Amino acid sequence: MTDLAHYITQYGYWALLIGCLLEGETITLLGGIAAHNGLLRLPLVIAVVAIGGALGDQVLYFAGRHFGGRVLARIESQQARIERAQKLIASHPILFVIGVRFMYGFRLIGPVLIGASKLPPSRFIPLNILGAILWATLFVLLGYFGGQAISSFVSGSDKKLYSLLFCVVVIAAILLLRYWWRRRHAQ
Repeated sequence: MTDLAHYITQYGYWALLIGCLLEGETITLLGGIAAHNGLLRLPLVIAVVAIGGALGDQVLYFAGRHFGGRVLARIESQQARIERAQKLIASHPILFVIGVRFMYGFRLIGPVLIGASKLPPSRFIPLNILGAILWATLFVLLGYFGGQAISSFVSGSDKKLYSLLFCVVVIAAILLLRYWWRRRHAQ
């Protein structure tokens, strides 16, 4: 376990940055857990996660500005969702840009849609940064305090059991949210 702790402290911030460019919530929660366990520093975890989230969305936004129309036209099965999102962007651009990373199913396509809508970079960039900071703070703190809560619950138990239990709880929560979101939108 010492080797794992060494790798987390040595490469943890880079792993968070890359993970937030590729995925998001799960790696962010795990960063909060690592901060709770003293392997990473909480303010740096929040900063790195916010930077990774903002950079990833910036790349997708600019890809959407240049290639979005062609890409979106090819996704025929999702045209109803795309049109609904485009209406939201047109009517509430500030809320959509800040909230897109909190919307299940729009984490990757959302910034592309925003870019394709031709929302100016001067509006997107500051809102994207604000959204990334809010998102990073929320999910890192969920991991941090969730790790603390489970740690006190299993305080006498083995640390491996604690880590495994927390991962199971996080995965179950994400799957339940995903199920709930899909059912909600299917109706």
